[in-house]
Amino acid sequence: MTEVDELRGVVRDYLAATSPSEIVRKLMMTDAGYDDSSWRQMATELGLHGIGVPERWGGAGAGLPELAVVFEEMGRALLCSPFFATVALATRAILASGDETAAERFLPGFVDGSTTATLILNGQLDAWNPATVTLRADPDGSAHRVFGVAPLVIDGATADVILAAARTAAGISLLAVPAGSPGVRRTPLAVLDRTRKVASVEFDGAAATLIGMDGGAASFLARTSDHAIIALAAEQVGAAQRCLDMAVDYAKARIQFGRPIGSFQAIKHRCADMLVHLEGSRSAASHAADVAGTDELSTAASVAKMVCSDAFLQIALDNMRIHGGIGFTWEHDAHLFVRRAKATQLIFGDPDYHAQRLATLVFP
Repeated sequence: MTEVDELRGVVRDYLAATSPSEIVRKLMMTDAGYDDSSWRQMATELGLHGIGVPERWGGAGAGLPELAVVFEEMGRALLCSPFFATVALATRAILASGDETAAERFLPGFVDGSTTATLILNGQLDAWNPATVTLRADPDGSAHRVFGVAPLVIDGATADVILAAARTAAGISLLAVPAGSPGVRRTPLAVLDRTRKVASVEFDGAAATLIGMDGGAASFLARTSDHAIIALAAEQVGAAQRCLDMAVDYAKARIQFGRPIGSFQAIKHRCADMLVHLEGSRSAASHAADVAGTDELSTAASVAKMVCSDAFLQIALDNMRIHGGIGFTWEHDAHLFVRRAKATQLIFGDPDYHAQRLATLVFP
């Protein structure tokens, strides 16, 4: 057994115990959307928050492939947690910035679970595009003041620290805003996927600290966006695997006309198609994580987002169809995965966007 296999086993066992369906349903209806004790336990006992963080800031110093395994298992469990916002967005942004002072200030708290965070790229959960940045930051002595509205921010209502891309006189910059500061107003939103909290965040002169060079954030935020897309693709693979497992288990157990429905050709073929979609998405996500540190990053990330988004949605819908009428009800978990599948298909660029992006990358 490899270290990655051991990591997967540890995370899967932990989430099986702490994030079963009944806990997911309970947490997704709360304002916070997660359990604080479990959040801190994942950080301190399992060390999950710091897997991709260098050891000098309290992390394990592993790479994106190891982190992708964690996201895959979290997708499988539909974990209600600010893990994606803190680890895939905020942590990756600080690391990509190369700002040692910011890393020393923020990363230890992210790693030990004492601080949650999120990142605003353009306020709409779209893929990175400097032209869509609408927040503004004006200098105020040695600091800045941030102005503007970000309508859609993952875990925006609960994050302790909000990192925000904003326009300064020098260009696109990244700034850190303590979420409880005067001039920050946060409004939780009711969205399709209740397992992942989203809020509107308004800044009215909120005090902020610059991260990285003034006007120099565009390139490293592009890299951060691609890393987040890869983490999201891994999450989609894990959730799709769970849907396939649910469908196969039900097909074996559900009896119609005196035999399991899995013995009927139509059900067999649908499950086989689900497996083909799953394995294609797993390959795309794994490759993207493997090449995250190379020039292939952007191309691989877009391929993964296209393939994994379409595969997850198709598999989630097929799982619902195999379950029949009960799969469409609120009481059954199948619809939770359909909601997650549709939501993750749209954020950070839908498949059509990434198809166009690939065309530009491959044929500039």
